[in-house]
Amino acid sequence: MQDLAGKVAFVTGAASGIGLGIAEALAQAGVKVMMADIEADALEREVARLAATNADVAGVRADVSLKAELQAAAQATIERFGKVHILVNNAGVGGGGDYGDWNDAGWDWVIGVNLMSVVWGVEIFGPLIEKHGEGGHIVSTASMAGLIAAVAPGYNVTKYGVVALSEGLRPKLAPKGIGVSVLCPGFIRTRIMESARALPERLAGKVALPDPSALPNEFAVLAAQAIQNGIDPLYVGELVVEAIEGDWPYIFTDTNFEAAVDLRFAAIKAGFDRIRGRKPRY
Repeated sequence: MQDLAGKVAFVTGAASGIGLGIAEALAQAGVKVMMADIEADALEREVARLAATNADVAGVRADVSLKAELQAAAQATIERFGKVHILVNNAGVGGGGDYGDWNDAGWDWVIGVNLMSVVWGVEIFGPLIEKHGEGGHIVSTASMAGLIAAVAPGYNVTKYGVVALSEGLRPKLAPKGIGVSVLCPGFIRTRIMESARALPERLAGKVALPDPSALPNEFAVLAAQAIQNGIDPLYVGELVVEAIEGDWPYIFTDTNFEAAVDLRFAAIKAGFDRIRGRKPRY
């Protein structure tokens, strides 16, 4: 999509962090943006802020872990803007518990927000993008944890899933004029460590959540510091705009994890080398 001005985008998790950075960058490119988020007050504030810059934006409160609320948000988008060209499946939460700490409620939450909302987003918005025949683009936010299993198991699982879904959809949707990109950010200045603020009432008291002020290990402390000093979300948004225009399959925010990705694929390659030419033992 070379000319984004006048197009319509739907962005989840748009009231803060990466989602807000993407919504703002798209608006600066002349895109009309429907911003969706579970935090109503923050959403109202950010929509008003962007609207004050003459951006054509609107907001809809939605818990993306509930398919019905995503469907209602899609309907609101069509009612407000008439069509949609760009889907940004960005909403995400940290957590889900580490080995020995996880439970079904934690899995339901992290999978619902991080993975199923992406599946449902494509299912709901894909036909809407196809319908007008003007082409479009789908961007889904994974993480570097979607390429290297470096965080909690539940988080890793969902982010690997987003990468796999995006890779599989790209060749299927290309003939329909729809590009597909997966965003794998590194450390970005967001509130991911405060994901508990977005926990739905139906799961209150059922999900084990870490206390950000009492992180359990050195890695978590370092991660919190890296996030606090991380990349500006608006810069990430600018990368996403460029990726949509250039139809990038992968969007990275920095090269800090490139060596770790190389090591993972070297280990995979070594697995093939072990069986190359192997003869049966018996």
